[in-house]
Amino acid sequence: MSQQQAPEAAESDFQSHLDGLDPAVLAQESEPDIIEALSSMVLHPEYPCLGAHSVFRRENATVLVVDDLEDEEAVAQLLPALARFAASVDLDDGFASFVAVFRSPEVRDERHFEQLLWGLLQRLHDADDRPWNEQVSSDPDNPHFAFSVAGTGFFVVGLHPQASRIARRAPLPTLVFNLHEQFEQLRESGSFTRMRDTIRRRDEALQGEVNPMVGDHGDRSEAAQYSGRQVGSTWSPPFTPGAPESPGGAG
Repeated sequence: MSQQQAPEAAESDFQSHLDGLDPAVLAQESEPDIIEALSSMVLHPEYPCLGAHSVFRRENATVLVVDDLEDEEAVAQLLPALARFAASVDLDDGFASFVAVFRSPEVRDERHFEQLLWGLLQRLHDADDRPWNEQVSSDPDNPHFAFSVAGTGFFVVGLHPQASRIARRAPLPTLVFNLHEQFEQLRESGSFTRMRDTIRRRDEALQGEVNPMVGDHGDRSEAAQYSGRQVGSTWSPPFTPGAPESPGGAG
């Protein structure tokens, strides 16, 4: 069964909430209104990701609203903003996320969003003058891959209106950059497995089935999870690192 044909549970309150956020209208709203709409989505009781819920509840989300994901100005805005975010995060202060929300373009389908996401990551990488984070691999097919920008490893989560997974839907195309080091810290504390399993149960309750793309860092390249589209085992992202793979990236 393809992801597009995956069964969904009866429409939930969360899905009804999403349906009330019109992308065409929201794209024209002010930055505070867009941030408020995103916050209302993440803080909804049925939203599966408890990590994201905690980040917004604790006001540890840095949100940047950008006009056009495909425009070069997006890179000019994102690159320094991500560098500032990475330098400012206190890992002892709980989870923090950098969230980029784009007013345009209108996403046609999951493949289109996948192209948009990797196109932006490629342009960010090409403009970045910092070396790849040495704790992760730069090879997108390596099980220890994580995206690196400004010398910092990130796990990237893409959301958009056409996502087949309800948990990956958002009224506007959105990229969430989570510090890779945060997940390593969770593993070391012993909290990662419990949190991961709880999120997966909540996602299954919302969707009616387990997300076939979920996996743990070190089992398979996390690149396959970035866009949210279901892909096969031979899939490889349209991304070319400009530096040699970091040796033995940690997992």
